[in-house]
Amino acid sequence: MKSIFLTALAGAFALVTATAADIGQPAPAFAAKDVTGEAVSLADLSGKVVVLEWINFECPFVQKYYNSGSMQKFQADAAAKDVVWITVNSGAEGKQGYLEPSKMAAATKKAGSKANHIVVDSDGSIGKAYDAKVTPHMIIINKQGLLVYDGAIDSKATTDAADIATADKLFANALDAVLAGKEVENAKNKPYGCGVKY
Repeated sequence: MKSIFLTALAGAFALVTATAADIGQPAPAFAAKDVTGEAVSLADLSGKVVVLEWINFECPFVQKYYNSGSMQKFQADAAAKDVVWITVNSGAEGKQGYLEPSKMAAATKKAGSKANHIVVDSDGSIGKAYDAKVTPHMIIINKQGLLVYDGAIDSKATTDAADIATADKLFANALDAVLAGKEVENAKNKPYGCGVKY
């Protein structure tokens, strides 16, 4: 029994590492239903710039951006530029930060989220495919379906909203570059925040 479990575990790990993409490579495919029951898949978003944002409302690093209104501004600005924003909660059921779809819908509405889709990824399949480590972890996929940004929201790994204004705007600058058809600088960097509770 133990050997069967270890073999299955090894197979699952291989599947995850095989799907995790490098910068400039095709982004891992995914298909899910958002908290409203609407189907969302990367294949259907071909030709669109897509942002993936990992979230846990109990995380102070996430609260830094939501309580200040900064994340909602990012989302609204992105929507105005025809970017599809998908907020993902990859916390496993029973783990800290997990919310069932109806409660996640209520929490994001209360927070004033402007994301196009909110996805509860309780089996962690999307998070593991993108090797999402923390909340917030930010991903940008270009119109060609390539992974073009993977990293932190900014350069100051603190929970203080006052630091937002003076931080290097890593994610925002990357999104601006993608929308302008330019190469993204510092496209892969270490995100900071609370660990995703798979």
